Amino acid sequence: MDLVRRRLGERRYSPRTCEAYIQWIRRYIRFHGCRHPKELDEGAVSGYLSALAVELGVSPATQNQALAALLFLYKDVVRRPLRRIEGVVPARSPSRVPVVLSEGEVRSILGELSHPAQLCVTLMYGAGLRIAECVSLRVKDVDFDRSEIVVRGGKGDKDRRTPLPKVCRRALARQLVLARAIHERDAAAGVRVTGLSAALLRKYRGADRELRWGYVFPSTRTFVDRAHVRRRHHLHETAVQRAVRSAAARLGMAKRVTCHSFRHSFATHLLESGTDIRTVQALLGHTDLRTTMLYTHVLNRGGLGVKSPADRL
Repeated sequence: MDLVRRRLGERRYSPRTCEAYIQWIRRYIRFHGCRHPKELDEGAVSGYLSALAVELGVSPATQNQALAALLFLYKDVVRRPLRRIEGVVPARSPSRVPVVLSEGEVRSILGELSHPAQLCVTLMYGAGLRIAECVSLRVKDVDFDRSEIVVRGGKGDKDRRTPLPKVCRRALARQLVLARAIHERDAAAGVRVTGLSAALLRKYRGADRELRWGYVFPSTRTFVDRAHVRRRHHLHETAVQRAVRSAAARLGMAKRVTCHSFRHSFATHLLESGTDIRTVQALLGHTDLRTTMLYTHVLNRGGLGVKSPADRL
């Protein structure tokens, strides 16, 4: 497993992908009685993927992630790429319509939330941020003068710019004051920020002790890393996710409301207001326009486009 981590690091996979691949490789080895992958062939891979689909009933996306991890294992670690065999093929994911909230529903949920979850949800809806992009925002990436937010290292390790909602400015300014106060206490106690690579720290010495590299939403707790350095991470995603679920439950909403629903709503409401789809694609950070086209479903639903024949009876 140390070699697996090394190969993942050499190929600069994201931390989330590294953790997911490591977990799948461990499960694969345990599934086959802790035998070394060198002793297992394509049949063993096919059997494992079949068990995931039939016995555990995992989704096609989950099965494809497991397959990607095993392809990486045999190609880059074992150095014996898998041959194409029956059963080791990508599972086809069904096309699903995203859950989109109305403006009234968004307003109701915001009214049920308290700080900092309320500010996070406002940013996700107002700027189209993913939950991970929101909680990991750094101080230097919030530009009040240009009214924009710079998303660094988003999905696919891509940067992009997105508008800073005017309604967030006051609350965000107060949050930055709080972040500065926490940073000053941390600086006196020798606490550093997380998430900066070794290469970046070589280029910008002491960056993990500077306010501009600090998080807009710092965690309330610190921890000691493997190098025995005390650090402060950002607000955990689950804190916001739990707050959103609780708010939706209190309101009795029938829709399955998640943090990603606000990003879906951001894109849908922009298209409804006449924003060009290429602009929406850039704001969301989609590489393929076909991904953004998913949101055009709103343009031909009910009163927004097609009139139901039942309404003519």
